[in-house]
Amino acid sequence: MEVFNKLYSQVSSSVSSTVSQLSGVLPGNPVTREFDATTHIASAGPGLVWKIYKGYKRSTKQEASIFVFEKRQLEKWNKSDREIILESLRRGVTQLTKIRHPQILTVQHPLEESRESLAFATEPVFASLANVLGKTTNMPQPANMSDYKLFDVEIKYGLLQISEGLAFLHNDVKLLHKNVCPESVIINNQGAWKIFGLDFCVHNTNPANLPPVYPCEGFSPTLPDVCQSNLEFLAPECVLNQTHSAGSDMFSVGMLAYVLNSPGNQSFTPIRDLQQFRARAQQLKNLNLGKLQCIPEALREYVKLLLNFTPELRPDAHQFTKIPYFDDVGIKTLTYLDSLLQWDNLQKSQFYKGLPEALPKLPHRVKVQRVLSCLSRDLSQPAMVPFVLPSILDIAQECNKDEYCTHILPHLKPVMKLMEPIQILLIMLQKMELLLKLTPAEDIQQHVLPMLYRGLDSDSPQIHELCLSVLPTFAGLLDHSNVKNSLLPRIKRLCLSTSSLSVRVNCLLCVGRLLEHLDKWLVLDEVLPFLPQIPSREPAVLMGILGIYKLAMNHKKLGISKEVIATRILPFLIPLCIENGLTLSQFNALVTLVKEMFQLVETEHRTKLEQLNSVKDEQKVLAATIPAYQPTKKPAELDQAFTGLGLDSFVSMSLQEKQKVAQQQDTFKAFQNQPALEPVKPVSVATPPKDLSLTLISDWSNANVTSPGGGNNGFSGRGGNWMGGAQTNFASPPNPWSSNQNSQFNLNRSNNNAPQTNWDSLDKLLPLGGAGGGAKVPMNQMMAQKQPLIPGPSVGGNVLSKDDIMDLLS
Repeated sequence: MEVFNKLYSQVSSSVSSTVSQLSGVLPGNPVTREFDATTHIASAGPGLVWKIYKGYKRSTKQEASIFVFEKRQLEKWNKSDREIILESLRRGVTQLTKIRHPQILTVQHPLEESRESLAFATEPVFASLANVLGKTTNMPQPANMSDYKLFDVEIKYGLLQISEGLAFLHNDVKLLHKNVCPESVIINNQGAWKIFGLDFCVHNTNPANLPPVYPCEGFSPTLPDVCQSNLEFLAPECVLNQTHSAGSDMFSVGMLAYVLNSPGNQSFTPIRDLQQFRARAQQLKNLNLGKLQCIPEALREYVKLLLNFTPELRPDAHQFTKIPYFDDVGIKTLTYLDSLLQWDNLQKSQFYKGLPEALPKLPHRVKVQRVLSCLSRDLSQPAMVPFVLPSILDIAQECNKDEYCTHILPHLKPVMKLMEPIQILLIMLQKMELLLKLTPAEDIQQHVLPMLYRGLDSDSPQIHELCLSVLPTFAGLLDHSNVKNSLLPRIKRLCLSTSSLSVRVNCLLCVGRLLEHLDKWLVLDEVLPFLPQIPSREPAVLMGILGIYKLAMNHKKLGISKEVIATRILPFLIPLCIENGLTLSQFNALVTLVKEMFQLVETEHRTKLEQLNSVKDEQKVLAATIPAYQPTKKPAELDQAFTGLGLDSFVSMSLQEKQKVAQQQDTFKAFQNQPALEPVKPVSVATPPKDLSLTLISDWSNANVTSPGGGNNGFSGRGGNWMGGAQTNFASPPNPWSSNQNSQFNLNRSNNNAPQTNWDSLDKLLPLGGAGGGAKVPMNQMMAQKQPLIPGPSVGGNVLSKDDIMDLLS
């Protein structure tokens, strides 16, 4: 098969030069309306005058081959010969187009003629037999097919196919080929040999009920070589006796068998003219087996008969197909494959069951070219796929990656989507190692993995187990999104819902094998939380869970934290230690893991606590070494922290402060509502009169200073009575005139809306101001003038005592 691919690559390397040739040949030919020609790959026909191009049909993109005869090749012949050659070529293609048989080359588009060329389209072909045997006329250069060696089974089956084709022509069509030679045998893409080159064919002239008669025109040396049969393969009677029959074609088959088996694929006797032809005829009259030693022994006797000088002694085509030489396992296998289209599914299934045993007897190239093409036809029937698939996968085992991707993978992609019958998936899973080895990573993501997901979603426990067993082999090809969104949810659902113990254990084993390829957070969030949810406590299940925990704890990439172990895992594992179904070894394994986990928690947490305590000790030592800072000023009270910053209007008062201000306002109102004091006539005494208002105010102020925090701060004197003994009891209002800054009589300045006090009742009691007895100063103006309400000793006069004031008021 490597030789085949090498040759194909050599032929394909001439694409650019071929396109330039086509641009001057095919334009104008009607064949180009339906077909596109791409690469020049081979040549065929008399003198190999037909160039064969690889191409495809435009409408269906179906592969095809395009045969082109360039009329410029006629330039080496004279004008009269040119028309004979054209007529011969037209006749051969026309005859070929009329015949349909598996061993006759199939024409897809009839002959079309343009000014520059003749062209027609056929089934896809590889080359002519002449090209394979080393004749490269009209082929892209360099073209070297000497490395392409035909296997014995290919030669054997090729001769059988040619014989079957001739049997059809002789018995059914009543037609002689008259030019059976390597130039007239085409090998298609599947390796089948097809009859071509009916340029010199002869039809029967007798009625159907009479023996056939084939008129003979004879051999004319004056005609061009391309207008006559190949003398090396032509029967003696066609030239010497001017007669021919079906035996004449069989002589050509015998000579073809000789050439295929001879060293260097040489002919029996090289023939360049009629004289050499007659000399060979004499040799054939006395032919002995020694001349045929190159031919296999099973075929040697029959080739001698085919080369007999007397046509009547030669076996006909049908008889030749029945000789023991063709009773071979490989030949029968290929024969059955060719006849599959005529069988029903039951017959096909019986054949496909035994096919894997016959495949080893066939060469690899034959299996890829010939067998695979026949098997792929039945892949379109789901019922037949389980019978065909094993043989296809057996062929794939011998393929390299390029051959697999070219010839096998395109046929397997649709099969991977089938879920019924279930045997398809079973076969695929059994050969999963092979598929992973040969299938490109991109196709694995697109086709193989979805097939496994469908297997996990199926209802067959056997499918489940196979899928779970092969999934770990995909670990390197799985990305995070596939695992999180497609794979793990299916495995978890299957593990929780299945009733099969084996499937459940395989789920756990599959997760365990995938664990090292998973992300740490995926394990913590998806894998570990679902293990306690498994509704089973069978020892096998517990050991599977135990294995996952052990892997997760010991794997350096995962490394479960002590918090997870202490809060999630140990509370689940410890109760399992008293399960009665455990064996002693299972119990020991469980207890050992629990101890390891607990020791891990203990060690890590002790280390953490020691680190925390050491940090605290270091902080204490550091704090002791730093000198203490002593503030120079006593920190302000919280209530006075913002005093003097101009923020009084923005500071809101507390509820207690608001109550205090309201009580002060009530006290002022009560004081203003008191009746005015009657003026007292001055007493003529030597000493100046006492200022009763000053004394009264001083006494009242002193009373307030003695109890600043509350208590009974009313206006009562000694006995709590004022204004003629009338008992006026206040509810101990706060002192509105006291301040922390001074003890002088002032109003609460913080309350700008406090009522202005009317001092007119006391103004009458005031003495004349100043030492000279000037005018009285009203009390409501004393504050503005900053005059003391209680004059000091320097003012003059004796200060009234409290008893004097009370006597005066009584």
